[in-house]
Amino acid sequence: MIPALVLTAGLATRLRPLSLVRAKAALPVAGAPLVCRILRQLATAGVTDAVLNLHHLPATITGIVGDGRDLGVHVRYSWESPVLGSAGGPRKALPLLRHTSSGTHSTFLLVNGDTLTDVDLQALVAAHRDSGALVTMAVVPNTDPLKYGGALVDDAGIITGFVRRGSPQASWHVVGVQVADVAAFASVPDDVPYESVLTLYPALIAARQGAIRAFRCRAEFFDIGTPADYLDTSLLLAARDRVGTSGVGTRVDPSARVDRTILWDDVEVGAGAMLNECVVADGVRVPADTSWHGVTLRIATGELAPGERETEGLAVASL
Repeated sequence: MIPALVLTAGLATRLRPLSLVRAKAALPVAGAPLVCRILRQLATAGVTDAVLNLHHLPATITGIVGDGRDLGVHVRYSWESPVLGSAGGPRKALPLLRHTSSGTHSTFLLVNGDTLTDVDLQALVAAHRDSGALVTMAVVPNTDPLKYGGALVDDAGIITGFVRRGSPQASWHVVGVQVADVAAFASVPDDVPYESVLTLYPALIAARQGAIRAFRCRAEFFDIGTPADYLDTSLLLAARDRVGTSGVGTRVDPSARVDRTILWDDVEVGAGAMLNECVVADGVRVPADTSWHGVTLRIATGELAPGERETEGLAVASL
């Protein structure tokens, strides 16, 4: 199986303030950090080598993943400063992707570090090899064009362009899993922020018909783009997988009430406290006899994010 690049360097601005505590890929989702879910899925599909690009809060990722041994895949890291974007990041990581423990490669999987989907990776790779495209993108029907942009796909499965959210044109939702040839990134300048859908892929489409193709499927896709999305997805998967919603070292007083709430690691919920539809970040001490609904709670350190307020040493924001 070809190697994979998992994009984990982004700032995750839409996920703030949660992404001020952990990198997005390190957020716990139904008992496991998101990046661990992704790497285990890759290992199950036969991937033996993966590269993670890093920039924002890298220690929250490396401290979880290490060399990947416990997750069944050999992991190396591509460090970025500044963050290089969805095309600049792959360009910088190419030397690591070309030469891996399993051999030399000209093609690799490209997976968003915030992607929760069950795309058939082996079928995606096979479709790419049969197509002659430079990039093959997994897509599903775009059922919410007011929320998501999408790819324009012709009857032959060729991607002809991209539209922003709100467009009246029928489109397909790109779920963040692709197969790419190394050659697709040849024109990207070294160590310069560069985007794929905005800049690189339109240029490839203009230069050669069929350069970018769609792998149309009915895969599941779960969104964690915002704190509210993250809460909904985490609760849904926890219920489906029958796992808890509390992290390691978390303590909840027997008199406290916690409903539809995600507790990260080392959280303490005081006597008589009430939490409903909240996300509580690492190390927070929820004061006794307090009531919280529809908010994120983190330890107030540094500047507050837009929309946050400080209360009893906690930074609080509405979902």
